[in-house]
Amino acid sequence: MPVRRSLIRGALATALLACAAPAVQADVVVHAFNWRYDTVQARAAQIQAAGYKAVLVAPAYRSEGSAWWARYQPQDYRVIHHPLGDSTAFRNMVSALKARGIRVYADVILNHMANESAQRSDLNYPGARVLGIYAGNSSYFNSLRLFGSLQYNFLSASDFGPARCITDYNSVYEVQTYRLCGGSGDAGLPDLVANDWVVQQQRSYLQTLKNWGVQGFRIDAAKHMPATHMNRVLTSDLKSGVHVFGEIITSGGAGNTEYDRFLAPYLRDTDHGAYDFPMFSAIRSAFSFNGTMSTLVNPGAVGLALPNARAITFTVTHDIPNNAGFRYQILNATDEKLAYAYVMGRDGGTPLLYSDNNESGDNRWVNAWNRDDLKRMVGFHNAMTGRDMQVLSHGNCHLIFRRGDAGIVGINKCGNAVIASINTSGSVLRWNTDYVDALGSGSTVRITGGSYTFDIPARTARMWKR
Repeated sequence: MPVRRSLIRGALATALLACAAPAVQADVVVHAFNWRYDTVQARAAQIQAAGYKAVLVAPAYRSEGSAWWARYQPQDYRVIHHPLGDSTAFRNMVSALKARGIRVYADVILNHMANESAQRSDLNYPGARVLGIYAGNSSYFNSLRLFGSLQYNFLSASDFGPARCITDYNSVYEVQTYRLCGGSGDAGLPDLVANDWVVQQQRSYLQTLKNWGVQGFRIDAAKHMPATHMNRVLTSDLKSGVHVFGEIITSGGAGNTEYDRFLAPYLRDTDHGAYDFPMFSAIRSAFSFNGTMSTLVNPGAVGLALPNARAITFTVTHDIPNNAGFRYQILNATDEKLAYAYVMGRDGGTPLLYSDNNESGDNRWVNAWNRDDLKRMVGFHNAMTGRDMQVLSHGNCHLIFRRGDAGIVGINKCGNAVIASINTSGSVLRWNTDYVDALGSGSTVRITGGSYTFDIPARTARMWKR
């Protein structure tokens, strides 16, 4: 980061961060990436104590293989059975979390089924081998059944689109019609079509999860599905009381090809939420060597943030460290912490906090959910819910904003301290009241007159709470 010391004098900034959508309860969701269901259940009390209100758990259906990506290759919607748990473990987990007021969000794959071309040439799912496994222990597998009969396949060749790989990722038709393939002759993930039978199976699957207590669906690979398919499955009755959001990866906001061709139409044609990749691009720009924190004053005004009520905000997703093509988006560890202060401190969006088992080998996000600094940020976020946001000062290195009269956030990305003076005359911030850093630094803000000078140490965030 550039090394500089700023002295900012002048009137209180008047720009309020825009929000066209109605206010929502934007609770923090912990992504328990690749956790066993019984591990989630065992940590229910700690998850509650840490302030999380929802947990996004591993995909719930039958899949095989120990690798994390194998969870994203479904064989059968009708049972939950894979190395992270089965239907019984899933239901026990949901019950344990529900008892503590924590919602369960299910990671859902509706776009494709498992690539089993190396094992067989047909498209009958789950296939003869798996049906044989069911028949060999019918009482057990029937106890895991969500819907339908396990005596028969539930999908056949007529339920899939053409066996062609996507070659042009800027083509909406190819991306939403052809297969995701790995190259070198890979046959790819068989792509489902939205015929009546497929839609019925997918609705039965999601309805059962909802009946079991699931209150959110993350739609994986939503970029690869026509909105008409999603809307046929996710009808208003199924979505009632359920938070639905999709994964549509873009490298920017309005004006970016991926945004304009995929994310903008998705937002137009559904009422679902989405990962806020536009704001993530703004975060990456702001924290870059030549970037400015002023980019984060009001990113939504320039198409670099989704409407608050539809945005899932983040600093890292599971794809970024675990897929070679996205690893360039990993933030420096300190920048990621500072970015979390922005995501948790701002008004807008539903923050998603990623925590894994070191699947990537980086050893960065193991037990991140239980890190003291991140738990403190979650606590600040929860305390500020429903309070307005106003930027007080900003520049290349820093951003300072208030949350109503109850909190102040200060972020300095640079290598030297930032000093910023603001005019507090007429401000809603309380005078002669201590605002104490919720992150535990001991720093206190106490406004006693018509101006106040903030001194934010290098590479530091402060989240002062009244």
